[in-house]
Amino acid sequence: MPLSGEYEPSPETWVRDQVELYERTGGREGNTLPNRSESVVLFSTRGARSGKVRKNPLMRVEHDGAYAMVASQGGAPQHPTWYHNLKAHHDQVTVQDGPEPWDGTAREVTGAEKAEWWERAVAAYPDYADYQRKTDREIPVFIVERKN
Repeated sequence: MPLSGEYEPSPETWVRDQVELYERTGGREGNTLPNRSESVVLFSTRGARSGKVRKNPLMRVEHDGAYAMVASQGGAPQHPTWYHNLKAHHDQVTVQDGPEPWDGTAREVTGAEKAEWWERAVAAYPDYADYQRKTDREIPVFIVERKN
């Protein structure tokens, strides 16, 4: 069941438009970033302060039914807003990879597990390696698994 509550669209026009297209077509369209060929997945989170539903297309990094959320923010010095949403509400995440969304729970990975997922992430989207070089912060990685 997708997250319920008031949806607050992204302030970024391209994100709002992509989310709308992805949802309207069940992921048949809007499933790559603009001018890119790599696949994206739609993640919904609960706002850390507002409590509103927020939606973000992130690169598709999947392994054995679990999905990575890489908090790269393009190598910016700060974490993306959704990072704080997951820290506050790790058990309120919806993943949509195609037509059917599902509920998940997110956990931040560290150590060898993070290294393994980071390798998968860079294989799916090589720009992540450049983003890490651009920033002094260690880019966090969360794994989202289905709720039982």
